[in-house]
Amino acid sequence: MRDAEFFRSWMTAAAAAVEREADRLTELDSPIGDADHGSNLLRGFTAVRAALEAQPPAAPGAVLQLAGRTLISTVGGASGPLYGMLLRRTGKELGEAPEVADAELAAALDKGVGAVAQLGGAAAGDKTMLDALLPGVAALGTSYRAAADAAENGALATVPMQARKGRASYLGERSIGHQDPGATSSALLLGALADVAERDVAGREAAGRAEDGR
Repeated sequence: MRDAEFFRSWMTAAAAAVEREADRLTELDSPIGDADHGSNLLRGFTAVRAALEAQPPAAPGAVLQLAGRTLISTVGGASGPLYGMLLRRTGKELGEAPEVADAELAAALDKGVGAVAQLGGAAAGDKTMLDALLPGVAALGTSYRAAADAAENGALATVPMQARKGRASYLGERSIGHQDPGATSSALLLGALADVAERDVAGREAAGRAEDGR
């Protein structure tokens, strides 16, 4: 079962990943977007980290809803509403339960991704964040690391695609050959989730060994 601390750790890890990769995200956005994806997400996730530290929610769903609201209010362009929708809808699906099972998180994220697709009017193969989110969430039934790897592979697979949605779609065939920045940042989000889940397992195993050694 995953509690609010786990979800706060996930958002903190996501903020750290965005901070680490902000320049790369902006570089990816330069030829096919507005060259601000990295800076926008950095501003947003920095605000998320501050909001969670200032008033830590007590339930997993509340953590994600606060993170989503914060992204909507601080991130410009399409990224704020899309990431905000993803986290808010996922949090809403989790409800007010103090702990959630991995299967419940997977189901909630699936709903969140569906809401993103509806909001953006995009589908798999359109060269958007969905090209990482859809395979990533589908692989959650295997493991968190499998989900992260599937999302990363999905992001890489956007390189030969022609964009059909968003700012990049205006470029037509010139969008081919560039990795989608939204798919890349989505892979970072699921990668952060896998990292936190693996640390959680390691921590529990260490605690169990310490208990056995008493």
